[in-house]
Amino acid sequence: MLGAFKINGGNQLHGNVQISGAKNAAIAIIPASLLSEGVCRIENLPYIKDVNYMLEILEKLGSKVTRVSDHIVEIDNSNITSHVADYDIVQRMRASYYLVGALLGRFKKAAVSMPGGCNFGERPVNLHKKGFELMGADVNLQGGIFAAEATHLHGANIYCDLVSVGTTINLMIGAVLADGLTTIENAAKEPHVVDVANFLNSMGANVKGAGTDSIRIKGVKKLSGCTYSLIPDQIEVGTFMMAAAATGGDVTIENVIPKHMDAVSAKLVEMGVDIIENDESIRVKRTGPLKCANVKTLPYPGFPTDLQPLIVALLASANGTSIVNEDVWENRFQYVGELRRMGANITVNGRAAIIQGTKHLVGCPITATDLRAGAAMVIAGLMADGETIVNENKYIDRGYEYFETKLRNLGADIERIDSED
Repeated sequence: MLGAFKINGGNQLHGNVQISGAKNAAIAIIPASLLSEGVCRIENLPYIKDVNYMLEILEKLGSKVTRVSDHIVEIDNSNITSHVADYDIVQRMRASYYLVGALLGRFKKAAVSMPGGCNFGERPVNLHKKGFELMGADVNLQGGIFAAEATHLHGANIYCDLVSVGTTINLMIGAVLADGLTTIENAAKEPHVVDVANFLNSMGANVKGAGTDSIRIKGVKKLSGCTYSLIPDQIEVGTFMMAAAATGGDVTIENVIPKHMDAVSAKLVEMGVDIIENDESIRVKRTGPLKCANVKTLPYPGFPTDLQPLIVALLASANGTSIVNEDVWENRFQYVGELRRMGANITVNGRAAIIQGTKHLVGCPITATDLRAGAAMVIAGLMADGETIVNENKYIDRGYEYFETKLRNLGADIERIDSED
């Protein structure tokens, strides 16, 4: 039996919802704590599978992980001796490469299996390899293992050929204990890049420029423990914004940094949705029909690639023809066939999806193909006439905390069920 969500569509969402801590920050900050031999207390952690996987990896390495609550952990890394990450857990998630920078920084050697998780494009691990080699490491990518070793890890000037969040964070983590100054040019500027830099600095690192094109890391000799609270999850905020817009609802989303959502808010306003921003909340309200729009995914501060499947689902019921261009991943439209089963009129041409809006989607059994596509299918189910079964909700559980509970509290008719393959 496989897990699924059963949704009866047509209910407008109303009320308030609290956003959890940022998944994409958490899965980088947890391995970054390996650089400290003290105790790191991390707060506002989302209670999701990817976080639990990463904590389990650290325990296998020798960390003492104490769950203070669902959202707070204390990690004591004083007794870690292994630089080899457990294959069975690593292959379940895509952010495992952050362990390379952390273990290389601490032990001057690391061995980590290649990333698993959602499959919608190759991770550009060659960019990571190039950066670590410039810092003095020997890197071997053979046999499905990312192995790196350095007798002396030193600062370097690194230019990223592509704007890559993973590369930026991994090299930043690896550089904080290296000798000298490391400069990362053409760096990613996403909010969780800044959050990881702030966490490193809380442990005593010297990282400047995070959130700009150029990050400068001056190596230090030692890092201490710290207490740190994660930023809110930008993608979860966007998910509930889309859900409110999709159902013609009125939802106030709390624990938000509105500035992080500028690109999403602007696009929803273009589509006829009312957006009201407060200091730490966003109210999303729609009373009229959805209008078509063209969207292009870009690195931050552009429209997030992680929200691309969700806005495609939303545009499937908008008036007119929309075009969504995916400029970050080469194969992120795999889910489109599932939306077509619901009556969506979507044609994919390379990295572009052409969407002719239809008045009604129709509920049916569909299957989540990855984390964000799964969330998009839930949104499609909320819009659709009749019953929708979203199979393989294990993908959704990787990145959303209490997802169906939060939606149900807003008025959605959604429940978790077992579903035969």
